[in-house]
Amino acid sequence: NPLRQTGALLSALGTAATNLLTPGKDPRVELAVGESAPDFVLSASDGQTYRLADLRGRVVVVAWFPKAFTAGCTAECRSIGMSRRALGAFDAAIFAASCDTVEINREFAASTGIEFPILSDPDAAVARAYGVLGPLGLPSRWTVYIGADGRVLAIDREVRFGNHGADIISALERFGVSRRP
Repeated sequence: NPLRQTGALLSALGTAATNLLTPGKDPRVELAVGESAPDFVLSASDGQTYRLADLRGRVVVVAWFPKAFTAGCTAECRSIGMSRRALGAFDAAIFAASCDTVEINREFAASTGIEFPILSDPDAAVARAYGVLGPLGLPSRWTVYIGADGRVLAIDREVRFGNHGADIISALERFGVSRRP
């Protein structure tokens, strides 16, 4: 929907302008491979609340995107959605995440067919803790891979939004994540 995309873009620009004009913002956190991933408790588009600590023992994928309903984020989530059968075969917890509200992410999930929960971080506290919150106040398009032990396996800072589903599959294979029977 072009009108919805324009509205989302204007909202993102408003967030960016506000953050540029607000002095004293926290510097960006640098989360590194091997560090313990910060715990989170976030509501999701599927009506559930997820806590990282409850997912110990499984690989966790958190694919951050800047703003629901913008063109790049729509392409990214559609790519993940189109890969749902292959991604669902892995014994991993897979999420998309943004700083949009649960309601917006619920609508966005329905419009993209992603079917994986989209985590909502409207106060950006988790995005900040993970180092994905950019200087404009929006999450960077980064994907964080967390090992079964709760430590960061990798951070993909060069997400290709049109191929993101396939890229996640490749990463899970590279990490040796088992497939469900």
